[in-house]
Amino acid sequence: MSKFAVLGYGVVGSGVVELFYKNKEKIQKTAGHEMDLKYILDIREFPDSPYKEKIVNSIDLIVNDNEITTVAECMGGVEPAFTFTRQCLEKGISVCTSNKELVAKKGDILFEIAKNNNCNYFYEASVGGAIPIMRPLHRCLAGNDITSVAGILNGTTNFILTKMINDGMDFDDALKLAQQLGYAESNPAADIEGHDACRKICIISSLVYGRHVYPDSVYTKGITDIQLKDVQIVDKFGAIKLIAQVRRLENGKILPTVMPMIVPRESMLSNVSDVFNAVMVCGDGIDKAMFYGRGAGKLPTASAVMGDIIEAEKHSMTILSQCWDKSEGNSFIEDYKAFSSKMYFRIQTENTSAIEEECGQVSYIYNDNKEAAFVTEKMTLDKAMGIQSALAEKNIITAAMLPILDD
Repeated sequence: MSKFAVLGYGVVGSGVVELFYKNKEKIQKTAGHEMDLKYILDIREFPDSPYKEKIVNSIDLIVNDNEITTVAECMGGVEPAFTFTRQCLEKGISVCTSNKELVAKKGDILFEIAKNNNCNYFYEASVGGAIPIMRPLHRCLAGNDITSVAGILNGTTNFILTKMINDGMDFDDALKLAQQLGYAESNPAADIEGHDACRKICIISSLVYGRHVYPDSVYTKGITDIQLKDVQIVDKFGAIKLIAQVRRLENGKILPTVMPMIVPRESMLSNVSDVFNAVMVCGDGIDKAMFYGRGAGKLPTASAVMGDIIEAEKHSMTILSQCWDKSEGNSFIEDYKAFSSKMYFRIQTENTSAIEEECGQVSYIYNDNKEAAFVTEKMTLDKAMGIQSALAEKNIITAAMLPILDD
């Protein structure tokens, strides 16, 4: 029999415990041996919990217990999660985490410790909740040359944008509803400013291209500037989504970004609504493959953690394909201004000749209130920013600018 521990008895941690005891017989059969939960680490007391006798408040009890083979880290944040994870790995205890911030910032360090101690640091639950994406990327799709990955990786922002699209809500009202329903925190900055999605695309980029991508190397723009009139104009041909994306460019560099983009109707990503997430992978063997499901929540995320625990229990050595190397600097990452796509500009003018002088051939679109926008041919973000400045100098107000997803 093997024993495991859970660090953090919050939403995800309690979900892991619940799911284990609910499906214990099947989990043990899949793992190939008997298992049990020995410890739950938390600084709080849970006198009404049926598992109160398993709750401890010292990591030392766990790392010094030779019966513990695997730990589920569900604490969130960098510290003390990093210290506790490091201590477990140094003892040869595999760690399975849902902590995207920790993986994005310290994953390279923790992989090295795991390799040195012949154990594993698994992180399927850190991206996409219940959606299996990390393991397919380094196993099922390993024979592909992956050229890009793009996805809707934050359920809160997708819910807000869906309410704006389907119910005509403005941003502030949609955010308030998301908070009332528990989809958004009282301080929603990590979601609506794009930081959550940034951490997730860092993890995907690091795995796919083999070198650690840090959050401060990723151009990140949230959805706080999106207005209802943009949603209404865009509805003619697509939908606005917060897209986390990484591309490998012709020069060999990669370009990870997080920003609101217009997703054309013909893209499968355009129909991903509410709190659901989706990831589109493009490769030379598969062409395109999409992974779709619930990207967050107690049991969906616990499901991914539990899957990693089973995986850890079945392996007695480090799985190198799910690791990546440390990176010295970010010379392998292209400047975000090199990002290239067709561009959408919302305008407040009827001076189309001046627009065409700056942009060349464009297509005009209008919403039912006769508010106007135009779409350009493909160009870099750098050029688009230049056009925006040039039109402003000519008193042609460009009220919004959005790239258009080309997947």
